[in-house]
Amino acid sequence: MAVDETAETAETTRTAHVLGTAAPRREGRAKVTGAARYAVEHTPPACAYAWPVAASVARGRVTGIDEGEAMALPGALAVLTHENAPRLAEPDDPTLHLLQSPRVPHRGWYVALAVAETPETAREMAQTVRVTYDEEPHDVVLREDHPGLYHPEWANGGNPGDTEHGDFETEFAAAAHRLDATYTLTPLHNHPMEPHAATALWEGGHLIAYDSSQGATLVGQTLATLFGLDQGQVTVVAEHVGGGFGSKGTPRPPVVLAALGARHTGRPVKVALPRRELPAVVGHRAPTIQRMRLGARADGTLAALHHDVVTHTSTVKEFVEQAAVPSRVMYGAAGIRTGHRVVRLDVPTPSWMRAPGEAPGMYALECAMDELAYALETDPVELRLRNIPEREPDSGKPFSSHHLADCLREGARRFGWDRRDPRPGTRREGDLLLGTGVAASTYPVLVAPSTASVQALGDGAYHVRINATDIGTGARTVLAQIAADELGVPLDAVRIDVGSSDLPQAPLAGGSSGTASWGWAVHKACRELRESDGSVVTVDTTSDVQAQKDYARHAFGAVFAEVSVDAVTGEVRVRRLLGVFAAGRILNARTARSQFVGGLTMGVGMALTEHSSLDARLGGFVEKDLAGYHVPAHADIPDIDVHWIDEYDPHLNPVGGKGIGEIGIVGTPAALANAVHHATGHRCRDLPLTPERVGVLG
Repeated sequence: MAVDETAETAETTRTAHVLGTAAPRREGRAKVTGAARYAVEHTPPACAYAWPVAASVARGRVTGIDEGEAMALPGALAVLTHENAPRLAEPDDPTLHLLQSPRVPHRGWYVALAVAETPETAREMAQTVRVTYDEEPHDVVLREDHPGLYHPEWANGGNPGDTEHGDFETEFAAAAHRLDATYTLTPLHNHPMEPHAATALWEGGHLIAYDSSQGATLVGQTLATLFGLDQGQVTVVAEHVGGGFGSKGTPRPPVVLAALGARHTGRPVKVALPRRELPAVVGHRAPTIQRMRLGARADGTLAALHHDVVTHTSTVKEFVEQAAVPSRVMYGAAGIRTGHRVVRLDVPTPSWMRAPGEAPGMYALECAMDELAYALETDPVELRLRNIPEREPDSGKPFSSHHLADCLREGARRFGWDRRDPRPGTRREGDLLLGTGVAASTYPVLVAPSTASVQALGDGAYHVRINATDIGTGARTVLAQIAADELGVPLDAVRIDVGSSDLPQAPLAGGSSGTASWGWAVHKACRELRESDGSVVTVDTTSDVQAQKDYARHAFGAVFAEVSVDAVTGEVRVRRLLGVFAAGRILNARTARSQFVGGLTMGVGMALTEHSSLDARLGGFVEKDLAGYHVPAHADIPDIDVHWIDEYDPHLNPVGGKGIGEIGIVGTPAALANAVHHATGHRCRDLPLTPERVGVLG
């Protein structure tokens, strides 16, 4: 069930492209003309529709389900509950063990599934299913003194929960200048343009699922485990995906529910979640309370750094927002202590959201660095330059490459930083206070083993097959460029199939690792084909990835921002935003710029508009849709300026890229918060910087 992109490439350029050029997206025409099909748009014959029933209590057990009224509706097919749903094996991810138990771990947990001939009937059925509960007391409030806080062994991403190098307390006590500040962020939600959806059908003993996912291979493996199948008995297609930002990085309930409904009814079943249900069932960025303690010598170099993170997880599965991790990378100090404390609450399970850990963690660290710069009466750019380490502080490893200083200097030049009056609250246009700010960015370079195949078709054309996932990043295009570049042929001579678990296995699109991982396999396959006499080559990069030398690999960047703050209303508006990044070799200038701009835009939302809260009484998220959860609109975003440093790193993958999908968001919230302080002279340490938080300044 490979996805054939030949028809979509007919309009691509007829000359060879080298890496780095701005080749247009292969799927662009299909998307703008409506030809591209997403998960919910696959409708097999006799397809039924399902609508889940969400728990209306925050903790307890289901004691009864009355589906009589629902099943009396014309077109009703079934109501699946924990009493009659097909049995599932225990998965690695307990959030997918659906309709198997009467337990309710949080409000919004699915307790039933209504299946009908039409989506309208399925929705009406779900509304008429009567569920009774044995309700228990719940707790959804995160606080620094919660008695249930514990130190996790691991933060997500394979990082230790706590680390310490040197003697922080001694160094902090002896420091000439000390800062102790706490920064907070609310929960955040991914809200991709395409809500989560799946269509599933059984053909004999073979399960076929069309899923909105960032990784069809992982979804297929998970479904095989759940339903007791061999991997060859499952096909998952993720042809086009309308964004995910991490929320589709691991399998989510719709694909499991659709497969359950299809097995129970014997018909294809489609599940499309309404946006209002996404906050409760597809993950969120957990709230954080971050205490930063910095101790500096008289010359501004850091002697001590302590980053303590308090966050929540669910009672279903541990997920720790690794916000202290970037403080193990950025700046050198004699004593560095970082750690996480987490509490299990009756909340939906948090999960991946663009730059998990780095986005909230760098907000706290870079605001603290800004505060320290003002206390030292030192330029914020200069303070960062003085503290760039020669080796990674946490591991002691040499950096494979490190051009943060170049990003800061080039960004300062382009932004006109030298014309900045360092005194806060000095620029004014009527009721508008103006200010500028800066923050650094970082993101790790991740790569995973992948397989790929390439076939010479005999007419000068080539066919590349790999289960990569294009979630709107331009993966199809860049992988075709890699192949064409290595084979020495025009770009339109390369046909590429992606987005199906029947293709050679590949890791998911996440952690800014997709192109680096998939591109390595495509590059290797094309090189081996070119150097061989064969017509088909299939490769696996496991041994290549494992043989990488021991370097600390990171991308770096710098974000500069100018804002206006209305002294009467407290409203913050972005006037200018500049990002300069060092992310290895840029493989496609057009798609790269789009990714950087998207990350910066998402950072604006994180800083100024995006806010979520849990109702202590009812236990659920209050802001459930885009009317209550405000993502930036066009009017909120100025023209964003993006540049990158030409960076050659010999210690990466053969194509030389570092990954660019997430680093853009990382420094943006702090740059904006620091600009607001420069405009007003007041330091707001709680995001988002809404008018009521900024206040009336007069």
